[in-house]
Amino acid sequence: MSKTRVVVVDDSALVRSLLKEIIDRQRDMECVGTASDPFVAREMIRDTNPDVITLDVEMPRMDGIDFLGKLMRLRPMPVVMVSTLTERGAEVTLRALELGAVDFVAKPKIGLADGMRQLAEDITDKIRIAARSQVKRSVVPAAHGAGAPARGDAAAPAAVASVGRLSTEKLIFIGASTGGTEATKELLLGLPHDAPAVLITQHMPPGFTTSYAKRLDSLARIRVKEASDGERVLPGHAYLAPGGFHLSVERSGANYIARVRDGEPVNRHKPSVEVLFESAARVVGQNAFGIMLTGMGADGAKAMRTMRDAGAYNLCQDEASCVVFGMPREAIAHGAAHEVLPLAQIAPHLIERLRSTAGMATHRV
Repeated sequence: MSKTRVVVVDDSALVRSLLKEIIDRQRDMECVGTASDPFVAREMIRDTNPDVITLDVEMPRMDGIDFLGKLMRLRPMPVVMVSTLTERGAEVTLRALELGAVDFVAKPKIGLADGMRQLAEDITDKIRIAARSQVKRSVVPAAHGAGAPARGDAAAPAAVASVGRLSTEKLIFIGASTGGTEATKELLLGLPHDAPAVLITQHMPPGFTTSYAKRLDSLARIRVKEASDGERVLPGHAYLAPGGFHLSVERSGANYIARVRDGEPVNRHKPSVEVLFESAARVVGQNAFGIMLTGMGADGAKAMRTMRDAGAYNLCQDEASCVVFGMPREAIAHGAAHEVLPLAQIAPHLIERLRSTAGMATHRV
């Protein structure tokens, strides 16, 4: 079996050494080179032709984002970002995912050597996923920067069909992992301001979901926030599972409320899609819409089938538009999906189904 060839790009000699050691301990991968900055990396990539790059976010001479933007336009390849656990690190990492990075890992704040060794499983898992991912050439302008346009900015998407007067019983549930930050963003940007409430579990560590929710809120017509335990779930709002906590939904009288709880990982994940989708089946039943987006593994597949058995209507992203087809594939294999659609068609299809539920004639807002 051929090994996955990896180039490590990081300005820290210690991090380069630790990542090389972690990679070379794996039977199925090898570090074919390390580079201290993008200029060295550029020549090394040309000489070694790696399968995957790990790339530090912040480096001297040329930062990781500028380098990534050039790389994804000129020579698209799988990249795993190595980020810092800071607000700035989170914002820049989200920008990297926009530009086409497959995923990211976070450097530990304390005890770098020990922390990096503890993260060895996460790093190598993501390299393996990246090596099998579908990477597309970046079409996002490099000068876009780490910020996001404000609500109402000219960069906001074109108007979409209103869903009209719906029962507040309807809820939309989204599960995603690798590649899901951009897929979820595209889906939410396709929803009108009066969409039913949306609950989202995206596999993401603590420290990043706050920035991600703010970024989505600045772009979407609906309001987007990190979910808080016990808050009422309202139409026109999306609630994101905080990193490191499970999100579920419960009933309180006539209202739905969000539950944000600590607990053991489920399917190795916290937050877990399984937890969210299981609550959708149990609490919401036929008023639920389930959506499984790109991601590695099988988290949520069984619970999505339970949603279908409870009367929910489920959509899965198709293989061609996924970065990684794992989670949708497993959901489909479990018989959970009513339809399998390209990402660009999911929001319009969902709107039409909601509008037909509301008994509306087609109109635009």
